[in-house]
Amino acid sequence: MSDQLVIDTLDFVRNGKALRGSIPLHDLQRLGSYLLDSTGELTYEISGQLDDLNRPMLEIAVNATLDLSCQRCLKTIGYVLDVKTTLLLARTEDELALYDEDIFVDAIYASNELDILALVEDEAILSLPVSPRHEDTGCHISAETETHEDIEKKHPFSILASLKHPH
Repeated sequence: MSDQLVIDTLDFVRNGKALRGSIPLHDLQRLGSYLLDSTGELTYEISGQLDDLNRPMLEIAVNATLDLSCQRCLKTIGYVLDVKTTLLLARTEDELALYDEDIFVDAIYASNELDILALVEDEAILSLPVSPRHEDTGCHISAETETHEDIEKKHPFSILASLKHPH
């Protein structure tokens, strides 16, 4: 990444700050390893606030349209990234361990030097599908490869029918 944007997380929350921006996809090297094409940009919004229990948290929204590789046909699939997440800020290691026990809570250690662009890239990577695929009718595979859309559906026991009638 070309520039580094660093915040003090607790100060960011205490002052109710917000950040908004965009990052060219070609600047996100880790995310770029998942992409077929790194043209375009990723937009983000981050705001610091307190939750209902008065705990500091970051609200994060990340949006982009990404070109991923379909794992069925290996062609380009346009994936709309629309991430909205909340990260609680743990002030101590004990507090972080307590948050980690709750499967419904995402938390990070409150830092006085949190790299926002790395955080945004992390959230984008974590939200990618494990195996991106077109819908069942979306793959365009050639007849030469004889793959799932071109194979004639045969009953698995149809071969047994030939054994019914002796020669």
